[in-house]
Amino acid sequence: MKVCVVGSGAREHALACALAPGARVVVAPGNPGIEDEVGVEVTAMPPEQVDADLFVVGPEAPLVDGLADRLRASGRAVLGPGADGARLEGSKAFMKELAGAAGVPTAAWASVDRLDDARAFLRRMPGPYVVKTDGLAAGKGVLVTGDLAEAEADAAAKLAGSSFGDAGRRVVLEEGLVGEELSLLVLCDGRGGLALPAAQDHKRLLDGDAGPNTGGMGAFSPVPAASPALVDEAMERIVLPTLAEMRRRGIDYRGVLYAGLMLTAEGPKLIEYNVRFGDPEAEVVLPRCGGDLAELFLSAATGRLGTPPTVDGDAAVAVVLAARGYPHAPERGAAIEGLDHARAVEGVTVLHAGTRRDPDGTVRVAGGRVVVVRALGETLGRARERAYAAVGAIAFDGMQHRSDIAATVREVATVPVSVSVPEAALR
Repeated sequence: MKVCVVGSGAREHALACALAPGARVVVAPGNPGIEDEVGVEVTAMPPEQVDADLFVVGPEAPLVDGLADRLRASGRAVLGPGADGARLEGSKAFMKELAGAAGVPTAAWASVDRLDDARAFLRRMPGPYVVKTDGLAAGKGVLVTGDLAEAEADAAAKLAGSSFGDAGRRVVLEEGLVGEELSLLVLCDGRGGLALPAAQDHKRLLDGDAGPNTGGMGAFSPVPAASPALVDEAMERIVLPTLAEMRRRGIDYRGVLYAGLMLTAEGPKLIEYNVRFGDPEAEVVLPRCGGDLAELFLSAATGRLGTPPTVDGDAAVAVVLAARGYPHAPERGAAIEGLDHARAVEGVTVLHAGTRRDPDGTVRVAGGRVVVVRALGETLGRARERAYAAVGAIAFDGMQHRSDIAATVREVATVPVSVSVPEAALR
C-alpha cells in the first residue's frame, strides 16, 4: 500500500515513522528530518497530484479548506474529515453548539462579536476565565486566566483583530474547568470510533504550567488517570454522542477526532475538539500502537473500522524544543547543533517540526516549534531520562524547552484499547 501523509511538521514526521514498516510512504511536502528517514519519500507536488492508496491529512487548515472533499471527489481514500466535519475545529462556536445539541458535558459558554457582550458574560463568571478565537489560531488562540481585567483585555484585542486577525473577530468565552487534562484520539469511520492510547499534553510554555498557552510543549503516554473505565465513560458520554449528532446532520466523519478533556470532580468534560492527530500527542501515541497502522487507517477511511491495534508496553515521552520568542514572535535562522548525538541515545527519535536545511547541510530553525525529542522506555521514568539526555545534546541560539514533562507522573500499567460503536450505527 502507498500512503501519502500531508503536512510538514513533527506530527507528520511521527506518522511517516509509524506507517513506514507496513507501507510505502510519501510526505507532501515533508521536512529535512523526514527526508532522512529510510524508505520514506518527500514530494513538493500538491497532494491532489500524488498517486496513493490512502491519504492521511495532518494539519487542520487543509481539512477546514476542504482538501479531504477534493481528494474523495477524485476517488481517493482519506483519513480526515470533509469541510463540514472540520468545522468542529474551524469554528469553536460551531463545536460548542453541536456538543450542546448532543448533550455532551462541557463548560458554560458564549459566542460574541461585541466587546460589551464579552464583558457582560465574563463579569457573570466566577473565574478562571477562558477566551478563545472562534477561528483557527495554530493552537495559540486561547487565554486561560484568573484575572478578569486580563480576560477583558484579551477579548478586546481579539475582537479588534489586533492579536489574531479575522480568526478572533468572534470569540468564544467559557467558564474555566478545573482538573487534570486528557487527550483522547479516536479513529472514526462515519459510524463509530476506536480510542487510541490516551496522552497528556503540556500546553503552557514554562515549567510548572506557567507562561502563555502554546501549541504544546511536550506530552506523555500512558496517563495514570486514563483507566479503561474512564476512557469508556468519555467515549459513551462525549465522543459517541458527538458522532451520532454529526450523523444526524448528515456529516460522514471519517478521520481522527481529538477530544481534549478535563477530568473534573463531576466526571470528564469536553474542552474542545480537534479534527486531526494532536501535536505533540501523536508523537507519543503512534509508537505505542502495534500492528499495521496503514491497514487500520484505511479501514477507518473506507467506513469499515477494523480490529484495534495492540498496545506496546513501552511508555513514551516527548519534549518540544522551541525558538526564541515562541509562541508570539519566534525568531528563525539559528543553526541547530547536536541532532546526530541526540538520535544516538537509546530509544530516541528526533522529529522535525520547524526546520530547513541549507545547501551545505546545516539545519536551521524555521518555525516556532523546532524539533520534538521523543523517547520510548519500559517506564515513563526511563523514557523521560532518555528524552532529556537527548535534549541535552541539542543546541541552538535561543532554544526554549520545559524541563518538567512527565516529571510528577506515577507509573501505570499499560492496558489495551477497544472499539466502541454506538448501537444506532448497527441498526
